[in-house]
Amino acid sequence: MRKIIVLVVVFLFVVSCSTVPITGRKRINIVSDAQILPASFAQYEGFLKENKISTDVKKTNELQNVGMNISKAVDKFMRANGMVKEANSYRWEFNLIEDKTINAWCMPGGKVVFYTGILPVCKNTDGIAAVMGHEVAHAFAKHGQERMTSAYGQQLGGIAVALGTNNKDPKTRTLWNTIYGVGSTVGMLAYSRTHETEADKLGMVFMIMAGYNPEEAINVWIRMSELNTGKKPPEFLSTHPSNQTRIKNLKAYLPTAIALAKKYNSQQS
Repeated sequence: MRKIIVLVVVFLFVVSCSTVPITGRKRINIVSDAQILPASFAQYEGFLKENKISTDVKKTNELQNVGMNISKAVDKFMRANGMVKEANSYRWEFNLIEDKTINAWCMPGGKVVFYTGILPVCKNTDGIAAVMGHEVAHAFAKHGQERMTSAYGQQLGGIAVALGTNNKDPKTRTLWNTIYGVGSTVGMLAYSRTHETEADKLGMVFMIMAGYNPEEAINVWIRMSELNTGKKPPEFLSTHPSNQTRIKNLKAYLPTAIALAKKYNSQQS
């Protein structure tokens, strides 16, 4: 019986291999949008109810305008490259949360949150676009689904159970913590770094497509490095590449991102 289960799992992983658009990275994903998006939207709605949405109209409007511009660029790419069904599944939403935490995130399906604490690091509209592009790229590349797939491989059946429960069920909360939380092994940490590097590259392409200055993506990480003056763990034990690694990688990728953005903006959907 164990051999049969192993063979079934191997088969599912083989047939579920796909390629991330633009970067060309191979990925394994056995979690469908039909499974993950309802849970994602429910979790997002619950988060907004439990946290304070900013009343700063000017900052909120700026954030939402940038978000819509970035999402339109992503939508244009998807529709021009045979991803119409996927484009139709997104429910873009952008909210600013009153919180000093320096963070932002995007759930599967295009549900974005920025914390007010990250705005000084963004500094300007182009900086917001850099962070927005990065976070939207996580959803575009289905990093959440990949992490679910990884969890599925570690605990066969656990994901199906969690997805079938109410969004307030502890199992569901644990699942989402697994997707967006810190891995417990060096292997999982490296996997997360792969996603972060990919999101940096995709985000730079998307912000250029939307008309923003890509050099500000580099400046954002320079400003971030100036904040992180305390002792940090070695990069191989971190969930993210070091700030200096990101700055170096983005500088090297800039010419490629400009060329790709020009190419994709010339496409007709």
